[in-house]
Amino acid sequence: MSQFTHINASGEANMVDVSTKQETVREARAEAWVSMSKETLDLIVSGSHHKGDVFATARIAGIQAAKKTWDLIPLCHPLLLSKVEVQLEALPETNQVRIESVCKLAGKTGVEMEALTAASVAALTIYDMCKAVQKDMVIGNVRLLEKTGGKSGHFVAN
Repeated sequence: MSQFTHINASGEANMVDVSTKQETVREARAEAWVSMSKETLDLIVSGSHHKGDVFATARIAGIQAAKKTWDLIPLCHPLLLSKVEVQLEALPETNQVRIESVCKLAGKTGVEMEALTAASVAALTIYDMCKAVQKDMVIGNVRLLEKTGGKSGHFVAN
């Protein structure tokens, strides 16, 4: 097993020094799922939700969150993202929304946390916009799907 990179020799949390790392193109994809009732999903899909376009708002929230990840996660580096994409898909057969985010840059550190944050905040935004209609929605299965670039190379989730 690899060593934790955010823990120094004294066992204290620290921000990793990336100044000597090589700049490479890095990309990460993540997903999150929101489970809800058929009625709630129907409101979202039909566009008749009283708060407006739930998917558009969640997409913008996810993009903003990716750009602010360094401000939310204490040991993350501020990054100049070159791409952030958030896609939302309604799955009526299971009464779920699947969110997939993609983050990309040319830099010295990965964008996994940005992709995970984008998917998570998009899911939280769906919850926030729909909580007046349904409070027992479930956000789950937030995970990294794939990452490329950097020293550790290519990762694809099973």
